[in-house]
Amino acid sequence: MAAEPIEDDAWRDGATDSHLAESLGDALQARARSGQPMRGFQLKRAALAGIDLVNHGSRSGYQLHDTDLYRADLQNAHLFALDLRGSSLMKADLRGTNLHCADLRDCNLLGIRLDGARLDNVIWDRQLLQERRGRERQRAGDSDAARQLFEEAEETYRNLRLHLEKAGLFEQAGIFFHREMVMRRLQMPRFSGKRLLSWLVDLFSGYGEKPLNVVLFSLGLIFVCGLLYFLVGVRHGDLPLRLALERGWLANLADLAGCLYFSVVTFTTLGYGDITPHGLARPIAALEAFAGSFTMALFVVVFVKKMTR
Repeated sequence: MAAEPIEDDAWRDGATDSHLAESLGDALQARARSGQPMRGFQLKRAALAGIDLVNHGSRSGYQLHDTDLYRADLQNAHLFALDLRGSSLMKADLRGTNLHCADLRDCNLLGIRLDGARLDNVIWDRQLLQERRGRERQRAGDSDAARQLFEEAEETYRNLRLHLEKAGLFEQAGIFFHREMVMRRLQMPRFSGKRLLSWLVDLFSGYGEKPLNVVLFSLGLIFVCGLLYFLVGVRHGDLPLRLALERGWLANLADLAGCLYFSVVTFTTLGYGDITPHGLARPIAALEAFAGSFTMALFVVVFVKKMTR
């Protein structure tokens, strides 16, 4: 028996909560297949378990924009490629749901239940809704509201990360872990030591998710220290290697290359001994050697963490 059609006003004013409750899923399926727009529907606590909103025979899915699905029951639903942009899925039950290729940008995902859901190729926001709103409140000077939104964003990122890890989607899980830690940092007092330390960990390694950050920091430190050695001078046997304006640019370039070589040797703590520091170059070399040992150990930890996934 075909589902009784529901008027547009009923979809948007929440009358569907009580109207045709048993066949609401069938009515929504029929609405989707009719090609009529689906926007701004009020489906709070709707019983939609097992609903099929897959646009069969088409590479693009149906659109269900700006819909309120607060605490909706969508267990084992088929939502392949469904465009849910702008919708609220707060505390919605999507256990066992097929969300493959679904578009969840601009959605409120706080408290969403995703146990056993298929999450392959879901289109996520680079920054979740709560994070964007929190940053807006922060720019407006409302620190209390911003902190509350950052807390909600942290909780949402953590929830999504855990479900993505269970699904074996470690690359996306790593991205959400990084955002989770950023949200935790933004809740700390602005000029506190903990926040500064957290920012440094993010800068150097992306909280263990960005090995390239460690490599770039290493190259930058080697280059900066090489320039400092070139300015203050080091010795290659009895010959000084340093900037000398009275000499030609080729000679200075050769000395700069020697200083960069010494910087690499110092950073990696190889210590061949063919070039030696003196004067102000000694504390620079000591600092670079210490930083190099720490940075190489950090790179190994971050790289192994990424590869063992």
